[in-house]
Amino acid sequence: MTSRYRVEYALKTHRRDQLIGLLAVPFVLYSQPQGVFDGQGIASNTLLQTREEAHRRYSEILRDVEIMVDDHIMHQNDAENPFPSKLKLLVPSIGQFFTRLPLEAAFKLQDRKRYISSRRFVSPSFNDVRLILNSAQIMAVTTYGTLQLATFDGDVTLYDDGQSLEDNSPVIPRLIDLLQKNVKVGIVTAAGYTTAERYYARLHGLLDAMANSAELTPAQKQSLVVMGGEANYLFEFSATSPHLLAPVPRDQWLTPEMASWDDRDITELLDVAEVALQNSIKSLNLPATLMRKDRAVGIIPLSPDIRIPRESLEETVLVVQKILELSTAGRGRRVPFCVFNGGRDVFVDIGDKSWGVTVLQRWFGAGLPGGIIKGENTLHVGDQFLSAGANDFRARSVGTTSWIASPAETVELLDELAELMGKKMS
Repeated sequence: MTSRYRVEYALKTHRRDQLIGLLAVPFVLYSQPQGVFDGQGIASNTLLQTREEAHRRYSEILRDVEIMVDDHIMHQNDAENPFPSKLKLLVPSIGQFFTRLPLEAAFKLQDRKRYISSRRFVSPSFNDVRLILNSAQIMAVTTYGTLQLATFDGDVTLYDDGQSLEDNSPVIPRLIDLLQKNVKVGIVTAAGYTTAERYYARLHGLLDAMANSAELTPAQKQSLVVMGGEANYLFEFSATSPHLLAPVPRDQWLTPEMASWDDRDITELLDVAEVALQNSIKSLNLPATLMRKDRAVGIIPLSPDIRIPRESLEETVLVVQKILELSTAGRGRRVPFCVFNGGRDVFVDIGDKSWGVTVLQRWFGAGLPGGIIKGENTLHVGDQFLSAGANDFRARSVGTTSWIASPAETVELLDELAELMGKKMS
């Protein structure tokens, strides 16, 4: 599924992002499509006034929501306050905020790029609001704190779906720039490979560039890790390894909670998932085959050139999710799991990206006070926030996030981030 199609599909799903949904209504109400003409054509002075008025109205909306977010943060940080925030009353499912969100400033930045206020017939869109929130978040992690850890999804985030990070990718110099700024970098991917060779095949452009870089210090090179299978396989950069990655034994990085997961419970849950997936293949007549791993089970197309319909993948995710939730293994909640649509396949993984990001926060935060990099100093970048499963969505519980729709958007985000970090350092 292409990145553009994923975002377009996300607009129609029932599970809209909370803040985007909140902002969409007033944006539409405040927009006033106009087509003003005089005898010679469009009146330019009227269009200028219309643009300025739209800019003022939209800025007011973002400022009002920004104030509500500040109020919500004050409520969430006050354990003695029994009353919900105004934002909580409007959006009961709203989650935790790790930072303030300078939404008005972010809107003005995006308005200069996307000319949102200049549009007379098309009101601010889902994607406009998504990018405004991205800008607000990276402003927050650079203005109100220090970015210490940046994690990235793989497919659709660093490279196109099903492709690899080639040596000419514009993402690579941006990631190396983060490492030079002493930001830890983690690639947290659903791809569940047990060997370094498979990850090298997907990330060879970045790994080769790091190995050949004279600007990166050995310590900075060690600041890149790969977390595979959501939260199941950890590899660290190693200039002396054949594939530039070395596996880290599981007992060296498991959190205490993860270490308590019983292998028998894991096997039971995957057994239930396997049967559910087999039944989906039969009931939906899917051109797919089952793939079982030690910490995951899924279905993949019978051949690389087959594309399983998106609707069938989404249906499979929802059916398997519900079956697992109602099973003995799922009801006990002894082992967390994630069911997601990978665009070409469906997989059930043990754990999810919130666990993967948490592992990296602890791995790189070992020498810090508290032994962990905090959520407000963490940024996760990914594309899966609305489709069934939405495995990047889980990372919101442990750090700040940015929602992109293509590798090109990741490049733009990293350029914006670098500019803000440069301003702060100067």
